Amino acid sequence: MKKTAILYGSTTGNTKSIAKLINQCLDNQAEVKDVDDLTASDIESYECLILGTSTWGLGDLQDDWDSFITELDNADLEGKTIALFGLGDAASYPDTFVDGMGTIYKAIVDKGCQIVGAVSADGYSFDASSAVINNSLVGLAIDEDNESNKTEERVRKWVDLILAGLN
Repeated sequence: MKKTAILYGSTTGNTKSIAKLINQCLDNQAEVKDVDDLTASDIESYECLILGTSTWGLGDLQDDWDSFITELDNADLEGKTIALFGLGDAASYPDTFVDGMGTIYKAIVDKGCQIVGAVSADGYSFDASSAVINNSLVGLAIDEDNESNKTEERVRKWVDLILAGLN
């Protein structure tokens, strides 16, 4: 597997737990890192990045990511393979479900990287999301608040989907 880092921002620990689960599905071959501890130059040595965030309130980016997004904007992502995952609460915030993932997508989409891991929105119940492009989510969406029983299967299927881009 190419040199891969899973970068997350986590307030309650859910996003960190999903990052660790993704790494377990990758046979612990990636480095799992909190974005609160990183700079743009720290991530440039990786060939592949898996970026994860939660969404807060009415579509707000998680606090650590809110601070790190400028670092990401300054990073050279040319030629890198990037996958995204986002956590949200589709029942309480159906109009902004996983918008944090959409915010990160918008920050990287024009930076010369290959974004992998889009997921069909079928099987999710929400009204709107900035993470939906052409009827697909730009990455893996997780709803630990309402559908935690689906998390492990969703993660495993998604990791199988992105694995080709990481090798």
